[in-house]
Amino acid sequence: MTKAELVAAIAQKTGLKQAQAKNALDAMLRSVTETLKAGDEVRLVGFGSFTPVERKAGMARNPRTGAAVKRPASKTARFRVGDSLKSELN
Repeated sequence: MTKAELVAAIAQKTGLKQAQAKNALDAMLRSVTETLKAGDEVRLVGFGSFTPVERKAGMARNPRTGAAVKRPASKTARFRVGDSLKSELN
């Protein structure tokens, strides 16, 4: 599902106009991004949680040449599935 398809689904299920649904989705994504950037976790009970993770610098291997390359430290996010979503999927 693409972002446009998600906006359309939100608009249909809530009765909002597509522009309103897009604004709501964008606001939600901005809020999640800002919270993770601040180093805090975002929990959506029953759905799952987004957790910020700091990856240490290390060595990696170039798959094309096999040469060792230094990988810089970076920040990323992890998603952990909630129990309700997990049970819906299984």
